[in-house]
Amino acid sequence: MKTNKTLYRILILAGFILINAGILYGISQVIAFLNTGADRSKMLHLDETKERHYVPQVTWESIENPGRPMEEANLKSIEEDYLDAWYVKNRAFYTGENAGVFDHFTEQARGKVEDLITLNNEANVYIESTTLTHHLSLEFYSADGTLVVLTDRNVTGVERVFKNEQFLVERSFNDDYKIILLLEDGFWRVRHFEKVASHPVDDVQKKTIPLDLALLEGINYYPQGSPWDTFGATFSKDTLTTDFKIINDLKLNSIRVFVGFEDFGKARVPREKLEKLTSLLDETQAANLKVVVTLFDFYGDYRIQDWTITNAHLYSIVTHLKDHPALLGWDIKNEPNLDFESRGQREVLSWLSQTIDYLKTIDNTHPVTIGWSSPEAALHLENKVDLVSYHYYKDLKDLAAAHKSITDVTSKPVVLQEFGLAAYHGLWNPIGPDEEDQAAYYTEFYKTQKRDSIHYLSWTLYDFRDIPSEVAGRLPWRKNKQAFFGIVNTLGVKDDAYLVIKNR
Repeated sequence: MKTNKTLYRILILAGFILINAGILYGISQVIAFLNTGADRSKMLHLDETKERHYVPQVTWESIENPGRPMEEANLKSIEEDYLDAWYVKNRAFYTGENAGVFDHFTEQARGKVEDLITLNNEANVYIESTTLTHHLSLEFYSADGTLVVLTDRNVTGVERVFKNEQFLVERSFNDDYKIILLLEDGFWRVRHFEKVASHPVDDVQKKTIPLDLALLEGINYYPQGSPWDTFGATFSKDTLTTDFKIINDLKLNSIRVFVGFEDFGKARVPREKLEKLTSLLDETQAANLKVVVTLFDFYGDYRIQDWTITNAHLYSIVTHLKDHPALLGWDIKNEPNLDFESRGQREVLSWLSQTIDYLKTIDNTHPVTIGWSSPEAALHLENKVDLVSYHYYKDLKDLAAAHKSITDVTSKPVVLQEFGLAAYHGLWNPIGPDEEDQAAYYTEFYKTQKRDSIHYLSWTLYDFRDIPSEVAGRLPWRKNKQAFFGIVNTLGVKDDAYLVIKNR
């Protein structure tokens, strides 16, 4: 009994000490917070947000200042805090709330932003917007290092206006601003924010870029051991060399490969991934093959708030590859129309349109296309692309009519970018097609292809053992079907269709 009382006393004393230690720790953290000023990036998670959602392209056109020289570290802080202010303002006009405004604008500027938020809320209006490019010049930097005057020219971007939850209009803009920033609590806050000019938005649509092949005859390519993960841990130049010899044996002239958006680091594309992509093009060049690079694989957001991150991703890849002699062209996105229902057709088409425009400002020598999942979708944004591409997995007897329905209304080259037949007749499809049926399929295809001179890329070189669930879901009859579109099986044996293609 005495032992139990002693134990209880010890537990009570220990609990008392722990509670008081927690209280003292909490008080110390509050004091430290008040003494050092609030970390706005942590308060609003802006460090994470900028990386994922807001990284517009910034060009400093001038940082010359006759008084105090601009320090490199301070220049970076000014840029980051200024962009944070843009992000917060755009978000406030979208949500109708003033979160973050206090931290990024001084009292006078804050009042103007909050007045606009109130006005929009009263009219039941909200604005979804982002900037895409900024061109900054330093006009003044005070001797005490606490005041900066900037000119931000050619601020390009896009905004959508909604009223009573109904979409009204989408517009692109190109504006100039005069900005005054004050250094307060270790952060640069906007003191003055004024639009001083608006410019016409350039139409980047230029003449159609021709296809650099008289007839595109190719195949969609993944290494057999790493389907949907060409540039992963098992990447091997020896594998590429072997595979491209097989494609040479088929007398094909091109391949289509896929660059995963997340796999390639979103906005921050790792050097290692770019080097692997270059190695693949080097091997295709050695094999006298051309490459269609499909971008943004497994991407599916499309929101305006995400455009700066996708543009940064695009810029890294396109600038790295655009001068490679093996590059045939760019495919912006694989089967984006499948996202119409979940993401909204207007949202998807708007993202595609601006992505094409942006790509053409970086590379105006290689043709651009979109890999639509069906002939019915193929004419979306036909005025933007250089090649019209579609996929076809229906009965071949209707292929000629489907292809003609596109060629009749466009003068641009039309590419059958995916087609094929899965030779799968296993447990989940006991009466499905076999290798002989697949060979007959290709024999029938080439009758139409030769008659109509169809550009094509078949699906695909190999059968695969493991299909990622994100590609075909978890249902075994779907995954197994996707595994048997190849013309070389998992044992390395060439199917009958292989000889049909080779001897076409």
